[in-house]
Amino acid sequence: MRFSGLRVLKEGLTGNKGWTPHWRNPEPKAEYDVIIIGGGGHGLATAHYLASVHGITNVAVLEKGYLGGGNVGRNTTIVRANYGLPGNSEFYSHSLKLWEGLEEDLNYNVMHSQRGIINLFNSDGSRDAAARRGNQMASQGDDAQLLDTAALRKMLPYLDFDQTRFPIYGGLYHPRGGTARHDAVAWGFARAADQRGVDLIQQCEVTGIDVVDGVVKGVQTTRGPIRAKKIGITAAGRSSEVAAMAGMRLPIESHVLQAFVTEGLKPMIDTVITYEAGHFYISQSDKGGLVFGGSLDLYSSYASRGNLPMAEHVIESACTLMPAITKAKVLRSWGGIMDMSADGSPIIDKTHIDGLYVNCGWCYGGFKATPGSGHVFAHLMATGNPHRVATKHRLDRFRTGVGIMDEEASGSQHNLH
Repeated sequence: MRFSGLRVLKEGLTGNKGWTPHWRNPEPKAEYDVIIIGGGGHGLATAHYLASVHGITNVAVLEKGYLGGGNVGRNTTIVRANYGLPGNSEFYSHSLKLWEGLEEDLNYNVMHSQRGIINLFNSDGSRDAAARRGNQMASQGDDAQLLDTAALRKMLPYLDFDQTRFPIYGGLYHPRGGTARHDAVAWGFARAADQRGVDLIQQCEVTGIDVVDGVVKGVQTTRGPIRAKKIGITAAGRSSEVAAMAGMRLPIESHVLQAFVTEGLKPMIDTVITYEAGHFYISQSDKGGLVFGGSLDLYSSYASRGNLPMAEHVIESACTLMPAITKAKVLRSWGGIMDMSADGSPIIDKTHIDGLYVNCGWCYGGFKATPGSGHVFAHLMATGNPHRVATKHRLDRFRTGVGIMDEEASGSQHNLH
């Protein structure tokens, strides 16, 4: 079923009785050409692009829970291409271009809103860093504007510009950045992949990866063994656990990142705002709720929930930056399990095991990378060669020390990225 204005009108006039499920619920076959482990945004996007770009449709996406139940549905929905290092800059530029045509590609409303994103800076040094980042963005053909406080006061009059400790010096404005509806992204990719013949298999946990003489042969699951010629791991914070089934140790740690939503408020924030000094970011959803987050919980965990000390820290940043929201009630919070790489940049590569590929280490960049990640990972799995915008996301950079992309300039400490 294709969506269209005419179809919506017809269903509205006939009691909405003609809608069909978005995707099938098939039984797993004995063998596939490709198995994707993980039914989140990156796994579903990979399956879609394998089918739509490379014509590989004998594909299964295996999800131990339900589609979109992981990080793709547990984030603050920000979409941007304002990365500063070669390797990451061109990748996220590529991903943003895919975002801009995604709804037409999927025939699905993912509610992509290019409302702009402003990264505030609070010192002379951070202003210089923002200028360098903006120049790198411009060199990729992306948009970047350095704003002074006078321009910001007109755009964001509700900020506290004269904080005693962290006065606002200006901001880097990225007009093409914005937000998208997280669960709609998962549903759109799932629906599009299913329509091209991909099997989306839920409640199917992978319990082992079969490797014989250095060649992958298939997986063991709670629904029986499944053979495959190629296997891709897109399990986010669980990637290290899944890779261990094949005898691999990945250079990532899993940390919890919390997010929060307030009660619905009248329209107030029409962009995405990030606050460097507090490591805080906020936007307002179409329903009026303020969606915000901040720093990682400073311990490794697989729990999809946060803790009160970090909640207090993030809300302190919110109130410091925007005193006007101090009386807003927080309705809910949740935690996403972040796969934090040692240099703060992703890993998209084939492994030393023939037929086994990994896509992990996304740190804070997972949601905004969804179409780009799926597109380049599908290219890698289909051709055996990295996509031109992902040539630096190699796994062996952590072994050799060559090509490290320390995006946060924090060194090899996961908890600081």
